[in-house]
Amino acid sequence: MKNLRDNLQTVKQNIERAALHSGRKASEITLIAVSKTVDIDTVKLACDLGISDFGENRVAELGRKREALPAVNWHMIGRLQSNKVKDVVGKACLIHSLDRWNLAQELDKRGQVLAQSIPALLQINIAGEEQKAGIAPGEVHDFLDASSGLSWVKIFGFMTIAPLFEDGEASRPVFRELFQLKKKFSDNSYRNVDLRFLSMGMSQDYEVAIEEGANIVRIGSAIFG
Repeated sequence: MKNLRDNLQTVKQNIERAALHSGRKASEITLIAVSKTVDIDTVKLACDLGISDFGENRVAELGRKREALPAVNWHMIGRLQSNKVKDVVGKACLIHSLDRWNLAQELDKRGQVLAQSIPALLQINIAGEEQKAGIAPGEVHDFLDASSGLSWVKIFGFMTIAPLFEDGEASRPVFRELFQLKKKFSDNSYRNVDLRFLSMGMSQDYEVAIEEGANIVRIGSAIFG
């Protein structure tokens, strides 16, 4: 418990400092505690320490932990298979990993069945890493434009995963490019699109991400060890 409290305090202090560097307040940054390797008891401790948002990579884990802790906000941050859509919609408050058009269509179908709006972030593979999901920066306009034809999926921003560098500073150009994309496409009036969120930055580079405009950071090991 003590380590968790200390870790969390350090992360919050770093967020506050990085936010000030970017001319913002820490309250403008949403901290998602990535709980994919963490048991439910530890998640409960994190809740007691004031964490209200948690991120899971796997659909089954999200469902299991949400059953135990339904009052907090659960985010789907991992790659989502089309056949798992029914198990996520209505359970995740935000899907960070909309990374292909057929997934958007499946989400839209499920939204129609439930008569429920589905908030999502468009995942963009800024660094062009073959092993990572996400659309290419050059495909963003067409994807957002096509989203006008969706009835239930709402795109609320962008997400990216930077390459795993030892020095978080090396991620800065990736985060800067995503911010520029958000700025560029925010000027367009796409239907079903409201680019208010940038989900970028993890344990090794979240401070840099905030300095470059992130307002959602996804932090696991820096909190839970």
